[in-house]
Amino acid sequence: MSANEPPDLPRVQAVPQPGRADASAVQTDASAVRADTPPVRAEVSKPTPFDTSGRTGHSAAGLPRPIAITLGDVRGIGPELVARWLLAHGKQVPCVVYGPREALQAALDRFGGAGMDAAALGARLVDTGWVLPQSLSKKEQQTQQVPGQRDFLFQKMSSEALKSTDSVAGAAAAAAVSAAARAALTGEVSAVVTAPLSKAGLAAAGLEFPGHTELLQWEAAQHVGASLAQMPVRMMLANEELRTILVSIHVSLAEAIRQVSTANVLQTLQIAHTALQASLGRPPRLAVAGLNPHAGEGGLLGREEIDEIAPAIAQAQAHGIQASGPYPPDTIFMRARRKPGQTEAEFDAVIAMTHDHGLIPVKYLGVDEGVNVTLGLPLIRTSPDHGTAFDIAWEGKASLKSFERAVDAGLSAAE
Repeated sequence: MSANEPPDLPRVQAVPQPGRADASAVQTDASAVRADTPPVRAEVSKPTPFDTSGRTGHSAAGLPRPIAITLGDVRGIGPELVARWLLAHGKQVPCVVYGPREALQAALDRFGGAGMDAAALGARLVDTGWVLPQSLSKKEQQTQQVPGQRDFLFQKMSSEALKSTDSVAGAAAAAAVSAAARAALTGEVSAVVTAPLSKAGLAAAGLEFPGHTELLQWEAAQHVGASLAQMPVRMMLANEELRTILVSIHVSLAEAIRQVSTANVLQTLQIAHTALQASLGRPPRLAVAGLNPHAGEGGLLGREEIDEIAPAIAQAQAHGIQASGPYPPDTIFMRARRKPGQTEAEFDAVIAMTHDHGLIPVKYLGVDEGVNVTLGLPLIRTSPDHGTAFDIAWEGKASLKSFERAVDAGLSAAE
């Protein structure tokens, strides 16, 4: 693949990588590795102590470098959230905003900062524009023309108008994320906090990334000269009551089931163990949820628990990881929930086999309470746990709470 071609994201075979003596991880095609396949040693990213407990206040004490904030899809609530956060906290927290200048300025003008720019609020703006950088573009897209009039982006839009502007907004969002990621990878910023983007926008812009996580994974792999197999990442959604970490992320349910392999579950346990041990200061207690109803009921309702998940738990335990299960996925989240008044729950996190298995319980406790954290990257990345909310965009209705918590989590990890 040349530098100017879009990234290809196939499922790949496990590839060994030199790493720490205590690291053991693989990225695999789910159909290629079975329970009797030994783990392949690979690099595990530096532990990152994420505090997603929802602490209030934005303290920059001890922050070595500013944090990066991306605007997300400019047609959604991202610019509003960033503008309102800057107006409330910008002068207390050193930050760099990445995205189109016009989008941020329009949001400031509309939501209480008329006549102010980023600098007036203590922030620096990196105007990443409206087109994909060459590193992400197909050759034929490098000369893509962007309409000169973009006022239509800064208002609530119909579904037809959203679809017609997907490519422009998607390119702008991807350009901002790419620039912020590179700043983090080169040490210019301490953490990256991303506002929501549209997966349809990324696709319309010619990108094959299903979302932020995969785009950041690709940027990190390119930076260190590794393959995607050597830069495994996982998604954690957390609030002050519950943490869940996913084996598969943005794939269809059918594909997610295919990805339930011993190797992928084991890798998820290793990444979760490394990240949470840094955060908690002790080995985390990881509960592994099953895939099937009643965790397969001894094989009567599916054999994934027997053939794939249980062997991964056994291998993790042999490596000193405090993992247990598989547990029925309809009840294990209650056992891992830290209820009000409790100092801790029975488990520190639940490993979920699919996207919705893991995210529904956290979001049910409050969409504006959660934080999305990418685990396994050599950079710190957090985001709110909601999407673009096109239906309320540019109306001043969006809750700022989850975005504030995402910033807090990024700050806690960077300090």
